[in-house]
Amino acid sequence: MSREVQVTFDCADPARLAEFWTQALGYIYQPPPPGFDSWADALDAWGVPEDRRNDASAALDPDGTGPRLFFQRVPEGKVAKNRVHLDVRAAPGLEGDQRMAALEEEAERLTGLGATRVERHEPGGMSAGHIVMQDPEGNELCLD
Repeated sequence: MSREVQVTFDCADPARLAEFWTQALGYIYQPPPPGFDSWADALDAWGVPEDRRNDASAALDPDGTGPRLFFQRVPEGKVAKNRVHLDVRAAPGLEGDQRMAALEEEAERLTGLGATRVERHEPGGMSAGHIVMQDPEGNELCLD
């Protein structure tokens, strides 16, 4: 039996990281629960104080095929390289210079959204080439 997958990000600023990933992947924010016109209305009804309203956020694939992304505030900062990371498939079906040009274009777009470029890996051997980046809180991702 298969299972649905959710990718959870521990972070300092769930709203900021959710904004980055919705823009990076073309995702949407999870809509408020039934009966509420907005998340602010829901949080008001539930009595969530203002200083706790950025404790979590979630993003969804509008097509319903990709995993839900969940962002939760944690007190500690990131201290080491991620053992798991997302590969953003920015150049499927492309090869060589055309592939790397598409990856460079996406790297520039994500940098404009707050990502940091780490390093470029050229095509060769078993690698088609990719670009390593970090999201606004330093989580690694690869443009593949």
